[in-house]
Amino acid sequence: MRRNDHDVTDSIRTTDPAAVAGEVVRLYRGLFDAAPAGQLVRAFSDATALYQGRHPDYFACDTAYHDLQHVLDVTLAMARLLDGYQRGRRANDEPLTPQVFLVGVLAALFHDFGYLRRRNDRKHRYGAEYTLTHVSRGAAYLRCYARELGMEEKHARAAATLVHYTGYERPAETIRIDDTLLRRVGQMLGTADIIAQMSDRCYLEKCRDRLYPEFVLGGLAGRRRAGMLKLPVFASGEDLVQKTPAFYQGAVKRLELQLARSYEFARSHFGGDNPYLDEIRKNVRYAERVAASPEAELRRQPPRTLVEV
Repeated sequence: MRRNDHDVTDSIRTTDPAAVAGEVVRLYRGLFDAAPAGQLVRAFSDATALYQGRHPDYFACDTAYHDLQHVLDVTLAMARLLDGYQRGRRANDEPLTPQVFLVGVLAALFHDFGYLRRRNDRKHRYGAEYTLTHVSRGAAYLRCYARELGMEEKHARAAATLVHYTGYERPAETIRIDDTLLRRVGQMLGTADIIAQMSDRCYLEKCRDRLYPEFVLGGLAGRRRAGMLKLPVFASGEDLVQKTPAFYQGAVKRLELQLARSYEFARSHFGGDNPYLDEIRKNVRYAERVAASPEAELRRQPPRTLVEV
């Protein structure tokens, strides 16, 4: 049986930064044997330190849904999509380079960084208060960090731009990026964000007990406010779970159209199967049972990654 703190294959512990980093580096070296992996290794170390509060400028992550496990799960999925693209690409598809692979992984690692609060923040008490602006905050930080990591300005700028593929405030087709390959990497990132979280074994429990409280703090719960016509509003954690099947239908359209079926690259990585889609469908079917029957219960215990303060 798949464990709650493991990926869709039950082989990688997604609460363990070293385990995920090791697998991502293994995939990277499998594609680019002679390329140095120092920047990848450092990025995982730096991201982990930030999320665990070991950075002088930022508090530890306090968003229980958008936590370190989520970030690692998305990054692992992203690396697998990149691997699948490279191994299964057609003759007219542009090949990845080590730098483009790094851009994609960096964007995944820091795509939700905008939930972290600065230590001198006197306006916000919780990271979830940044729900509506976290993508832009994360993009701004990543652009500076990528430069610090030694990336060329073109790639630092691209990594920051790609983060917007994980948000909903800007349609994917309107994100301005001239490079065809980098646009495809952005579509992979948006895909990885969706398939990693929706395939989580504890996805429904996390929606009810963790995501809904974040929505309360972020202004996506209760009564709809002016200027929020396109944003969803949820009445409770249970309401969020019951609306999962409808959300899934919207996610499928996004995956198919805006993100150009990038989930297909997982099949190339896994040799024909796509366990992400399989696990998502299981979660959606159970959400339908929960909505239809009061006897259906959510009893799984998601792992905890937040640092106690």
